[in-house]
Amino acid sequence: MELKLTRPICFFDLETTGTNISKDRIVEISILKVFENNNKESFTWKVNPGIPIPKETTAIHGISDEDVADEPKFEELAPKINQMIKGCDLAGYNSNRFDIPLLAEEMLRVGIDFDLKKVNAVDVQTIFHKKEKRTLEAAYKFYCDKDLTDAHSAEADTNATYEVLKSQLDRYPDLENDTKWLSAYSAHKKFADLAGFIVLNKKDEEVFGFGKFRGKKVEDVLEKEPGYFGWIQNSDFPLYTKKVLTAIKLRKLATK
Repeated sequence: MELKLTRPICFFDLETTGTNISKDRIVEISILKVFENNNKESFTWKVNPGIPIPKETTAIHGISDEDVADEPKFEELAPKINQMIKGCDLAGYNSNRFDIPLLAEEMLRVGIDFDLKKVNAVDVQTIFHKKEKRTLEAAYKFYCDKDLTDAHSAEADTNATYEVLKSQLDRYPDLENDTKWLSAYSAHKKFADLAGFIVLNKKDEEVFGFGKFRGKKVEDVLEKEPGYFGWIQNSDFPLYTKKVLTAIKLRKLATK
């Protein structure tokens, strides 16, 4: 089954220096862009992260410091990547929890205003786990009857993810072939900031998802505890979380 699209969707995968969204960096990114007519284009870039790649991480994806020493830094590739995904929906494997938040951090770090408010994010892993609860390699074998021989290569994982989603649509008649529906189905909690520090309650109001103000409306906390805003801005929170928090504060000020 081919995807029914109202605008392009970009499947992507990142290989990184680690799993800390705030501190780690991209070492490889692969993007498969699928257009409304299901034509495709793809690009894969190695990236010099500017920091050492731990040996235990190299053991997973096979990319070492030497492999990326002469590759461009993310700030050089960012405009091209941003242009490719601009106006598109996004899809990946565990992308809502990791790849999208980390990509947002990298974009904001180099001064690109990366905003996901109008983006449908389809997480193929979530659909898989809700249906079968296994890994990408198992998903590829289960849905496509193929072995993923080059797992943890960004390009192989990206293309496998695309094929798995199409096979999921073939297998499960209750899955709607609609990016917005798939985005809602593959979401976990409704996060306002990607990382889950600011979440949306049942009324779609932003509330803190952590700490002493967990469950409290962000607007109320910022009004009663103005120092909390400064503490978050000066602490090691993701840049996108700080961006969302600033937008909430400015919105509140505008209504006074």
